[in-house]
Amino acid sequence: MFELTICGEKKSFEEKVTMKELAKAYSDRFDSDIALALVDGKIQELGKSISKDAEIDFLTMKSSAGHKAYVRTATMMLLVAIDRNMSFLRPDQVKVEFAIGNGYYISIKDHAVTQDEIKTLTDHMQKMCEDALPVTKTTYPKAEAVKLFEKAGMSDKVKLFRYRMSSYINVYELDGYQDYYYGYMLPDTGYIRYFELLTYKDGIILNLPGIQTPDVVSDFVPREKLFETLNQANDWGATIGIDTVGDLNDQICMGNLSDLILVQEALQERRIGEIARQIAERGGVKFVMIAGPSSSGKTSFSHRLSIQLRTLGLNPHPIALDDYFVDREHTPKDEDGNYNFECLEALDVELFNKDMLKLLNGERVELPTFNFKTGLREYRGNFKQLGKDDILVLEGIHGLNDKMSYSLPNESKFKIYISALTSLNIDEHNRIPTTDTRLLRRMVRDARTRGNSAQRTIGMWNSVRKGEEEYIFPFQENADAFFNSALIYELAVIKQFAEPLLFSITPEEPEYNEAKRLLKFLDYFLGVSSENLPNNSLVREFVGGSCFPV
Repeated sequence: MFELTICGEKKSFEEKVTMKELAKAYSDRFDSDIALALVDGKIQELGKSISKDAEIDFLTMKSSAGHKAYVRTATMMLLVAIDRNMSFLRPDQVKVEFAIGNGYYISIKDHAVTQDEIKTLTDHMQKMCEDALPVTKTTYPKAEAVKLFEKAGMSDKVKLFRYRMSSYINVYELDGYQDYYYGYMLPDTGYIRYFELLTYKDGIILNLPGIQTPDVVSDFVPREKLFETLNQANDWGATIGIDTVGDLNDQICMGNLSDLILVQEALQERRIGEIARQIAERGGVKFVMIAGPSSSGKTSFSHRLSIQLRTLGLNPHPIALDDYFVDREHTPKDEDGNYNFECLEALDVELFNKDMLKLLNGERVELPTFNFKTGLREYRGNFKQLGKDDILVLEGIHGLNDKMSYSLPNESKFKIYISALTSLNIDEHNRIPTTDTRLLRRMVRDARTRGNSAQRTIGMWNSVRKGEEEYIFPFQENADAFFNSALIYELAVIKQFAEPLLFSITPEEPEYNEAKRLLKFLDYFLGVSSENLPNNSLVREFVGGSCFPV
């Protein structure tokens, strides 16, 4: 006999019991489906059994880990449906690419997906959901797993496992189809009740519920500029033969990293130069508005853009929209009573517009500086007056929102959206979320510049992400230009800075499970030194050594 404390309630058991059975018994206590179990604070899949004393709690589809498990399981279901109904495709023709909102783009190489095929795939997935087919996990010795995937024609996984230190590999199986997944899965296909398949750009959109509404599939909203930027990054990766982490590790082992760094840095510089030329050729632009989510490299980008603008005869002046924060005592608070620095109301929008209009009219204006230590706006003699060739480079999360610059003529504004849009995959079926790259960037930078622990950065990340979803992403398509700040090699560099920070988080701390996940993620990469990075690289904003004041 053993005793479990389940959601604070003690119960005795004589025989082993699965987490799925326990979740079913306690499901009425939660406002959404249970996805995973917490056993003594550690995440476990619902397919696991237990036969010893422990404390049990649950994570629902509204949790980050639960939502990710839903996405992975739905993705595997789609891959099974493709395997069964489009058998003419080779494994290397199907790739899980990137997210567009709550839609996940799956590219099909050399084949345009038809509406009839979408219907067939949808019917197959719905039947799988009705049948509640089990998703099972088997641990293989690495050599056996390699042989298994070699036989299946999944060379990307064979290459990935070459660099794994672990002697064993977890392989998931669904209806006879075997695959490898980075992260937890749901116990059966009956959990995937909400999904939609759509044709998009010759491929497929797997449209799924968002984390806040796990039982609602919202209409898919195409974001053409975002898609084009992501696709360009993927095309470039394919051109140089680096689609996956295994490909990157190969290049590192062959001693090609220095050349790779130089080529991609040159590519970014060329893109920044193209954007600067667009601004100069448009004429009448006085305000360059730069916005993007946290840790996109906005500061370094604004400095590099300013240099390019100067080569074209313009005189740029960088201004941070954060200097227009209202005094701390007037900052709005969120539902938890914490200051909400992400919302538009945290800024003095009226004063900003008054100052910008005066500058546009040729007047001399003293601009404010926000003192983050005192929480007060200050004036320190920072006077500006715009001449014929002067241009303001404004950087802040609300730069693309017209409510921020409501009084300024549209023709005077040029809007730029910047984000780290990761094109690299772990393997063909395991994408790297953009948010993971940005979280690791921020963790390393905050530890270096603000003395913040990794625990603190992870702890506040959900709040940061919520602000991005509400105040940044809806305005992406308003941008005149997109800039992708992701560098294909950067996680191999960031690894050496992030790992010690993540290892400092102990099992007793609530951020431990996320730290453990990120450590496992970084384990896929071979680490490299930052010494070969140019001092103007965007990565320098996070790891240190930048020539810019970042």
